[in-house]
Amino acid sequence: MRTAIAQGMSVPTCGIAVMAKASISRRSKTRLVPPLTFEEAARCNTAFLRDIADNILAASARASIAGYMAFGPPQSKSFFQTHLPPAIGLIEAWYPDFGDSLFCAIAQLLERGHGGAVVLNSDSPTLPTALLVETARVLELPGDRVVLGPAHDGGYYLLGLKAAHRRLFQDVAWSTEHVARQTLDRAGSLGLPVHVLPEWYDVDDVRALRLLQAELFEGASFAPAQQPNQPQHTRALMQSLTADAGLRERLASDGAFGRAAE
Repeated sequence: MRTAIAQGMSVPTCGIAVMAKASISRRSKTRLVPPLTFEEAARCNTAFLRDIADNILAASARASIAGYMAFGPPQSKSFFQTHLPPAIGLIEAWYPDFGDSLFCAIAQLLERGHGGAVVLNSDSPTLPTALLVETARVLELPGDRVVLGPAHDGGYYLLGLKAAHRRLFQDVAWSTEHVARQTLDRAGSLGLPVHVLPEWYDVDDVRALRLLQAELFEGASFAPAQQPNQPQHTRALMQSLTADAGLRERLASDGAFGRAAE
C-alpha cells in the first residue's frame, strides 16, 4: 500500500493533502479553454500536480510534513501512481459535495496520526514553500486552531486544522467569492483562533493563466514580499505552449481577459 510514511518511522506532525483531480481531457481545467485546447488544459493539470507535490516535499525538508493527494474520481489511482513521487501518499476523497471531500481528507489525515491536517488546492504551482512551512509550524502550537490561506478570488488555497470540525465545511457557497469569509465566520462561531496566511492566487481561469505566464517569464510578482515556488514542470509546459505565437496573442488579448471575467 502506497503511503507517505515509511514503516518504522515516526508520523510527521503535519499531513498536507492536495485536493486533486486526475487529468482527463474535457474534464480538467476546462475554464482555461479557450485559449488552450482541452488536451492542453489537462496537461496543465498534470504539471500543476507534479509541481505542488514537489513543493510539499521541499517543505518537508524544513518542517515535519507528510504529503498526500486526496484524489478523484474513483478508479483513478493509477494516474497518480504514474505521475507523482512515491513519497506522496494517496487518499481517496471524492463526494458530490466538495465540503464532504474536504472533510473526508482532513479526517483521514488525523486518523493517520498527524497532529495537524491541511487541505491544499491543486491550482497554485507557484505557492511559496515558506507558507507550507509556516502552516505546519503554526499547527504544532498548543491548543485548537485554524490556519487559512485566502485566495485572491475570495476562496482559499489552504485550510489547516488540528481537529475535524465538520461545521467549517457545511453551508458554504463553494466556488464563489464568499468561501473564505464564510469559513472565517464558522471558525468564529466555534471559538477557534485563526492564523491567516498571505493571499495567493489560483490558476483557474484565463486571467490567472496570464498572471502565471508573467510570473514565470516576465519578472512579474503576485506578492513581492513572498518568494514564489519555482515550478519546473509548469514552466516547461508553458514554454512549450507559448512557442505558439497564436496562443501568446490570445493570452495577451483583451478578449481573453473578457471571457475570463464573464
